[in-house]
Amino acid sequence: MGNIYDYYAATDDTQALVLFEGDRMADPFGTLGLKGADPYLILGPVEAHLTGMSEQQVETDPRFCELLNDSDTEGPWLVSLTDSLRDALAAASPERLLEAATAWTHTEDGRGQDPGLMADFLERLGELARDAAPGRRLYCGMSL
Repeated sequence: MGNIYDYYAATDDTQALVLFEGDRMADPFGTLGLKGADPYLILGPVEAHLTGMSEQQVETDPRFCELLNDSDTEGPWLVSLTDSLRDALAAASPERLLEAATAWTHTEDGRGQDPGLMADFLERLGELARDAAPGRRLYCGMSL
């Protein structure tokens, strides 16, 4: 059984933690849940592709997968996503998202994955980003 990842929007970290409380999502803005869509492995390369930054630059953003809750090694965990990812996803066309998905499938973590499935995930995350921008931020709740 794989990890579960729930992507959602909140006005700030405090609201995100309240929504995440008790490992249940009560998200008033809509939740995008996906098994296996690990933000650490996927979203750095995607953000780099969409923004023109290097992966190192993306990963130095303090909001890149910043752990927001106190959790043991068994989880659940709540991490923040960057505002530049939110903005890039919100602005990207389906063709641009397919390019980013295809680029990700050429990374070590994405090798052998279907770019069409990844593009579908990015399109749905892009819809969430458009709904969130500019007044809300994106988050990912993770559990085993």
